[in-house]
Amino acid sequence: MFFDSWKELGRLLLVGVCAYVALVLMLRVSGNRTLSKLNAFDFVVTVALGSTLATVLLSKDVALVEGLLAFALLIGLQFLVTWTSVRVSWVNRLVKSEPLLLFHQGHFLPRAMRRARVVEQEVLAVMREQGVARPDDVEAVVLETDSSLSILPRPDKPLETLAHVRRPGPEQTLRH
Repeated sequence: MFFDSWKELGRLLLVGVCAYVALVLMLRVSGNRTLSKLNAFDFVVTVALGSTLATVLLSKDVALVEGLLAFALLIGLQFLVTWTSVRVSWVNRLVKSEPLLLFHQGHFLPRAMRRARVVEQEVLAVMREQGVARPDDVEAVVLETDSSLSILPRPDKPLETLAHVRRPGPEQTLRH
């Protein structure tokens, strides 16, 4: 239960070092975008890489070469999807969500909040985490593509970063 054999520990050590080095090299070659957290799709790939590494390390049924192929496959598919999404707009829309406005100029947007499955208390909690004492001090709260909430303080002039954020209702984007 606590110890099987020195052979298994040696296998774990050897496979662990080799898999780790191979993964680091593959990630360096594929670029920073591979492990970004820009959207849910990126998050899934990151989790899948971690799960694959754990499986290669701990499962005697998965050979190192199979694990390396799995790394290459996940990284290659991530590269292909992100490369294509930058060049083909319908692929970009298919893979990535759009930011969604949940709160604007002192008012929660119930339709958007229902669509995003976010309640007022969660938005208020994020405001508190960001040091906001009063919702009136906030111009907007945006649910970003990576599922984080951005809190934008009330400015002296219109916020240009809100120009392309989708708002549910008759007008799809905000224009100031």
